[in-house]
Amino acid sequence: MAVLSQLKMLINLAFIDGEVTEKERKYITTIGLVNGVPLEEITPLFDQRHEILLPANLSGPERFEYIFSLVQLMKIDERIYQEEIRFCSLVASRLGYDPQVMFDLMLHVRAVMKDNELDELRELTAKYLKMS
Repeated sequence: MAVLSQLKMLINLAFIDGEVTEKERKYITTIGLVNGVPLEEITPLFDQRHEILLPANLSGPERFEYIFSLVQLMKIDERIYQEEIRFCSLVASRLGYDPQVMFDLMLHVRAVMKDNELDELRELTAKYLKMS
């Protein structure tokens, strides 16, 4: 299931600085719940780190959602670590993006974004996607 893979990836990112904050936990849990994953399946995921397994058949919009959620999570605690940037760049590369996409994402992603801003960001990042 692509959502579980995304949740595990987000949890790995949250663990990079040594702790998962309440804001990070809520953000990750909300993504799971909105996508139909029951809370009883989400909660145990926070007890461990996970292998980075990305589904091979992700569409362009799904790839964007993965990378967007990573950057949003990275910025949620208002502290950005080099290790987090490296992790996000690695995932972006595995998703088929040029790792340079991280610069545009870090500049434009905010906690709350309007639909038109998200559309503009999708268009901006599409130029970095090396495969469809």
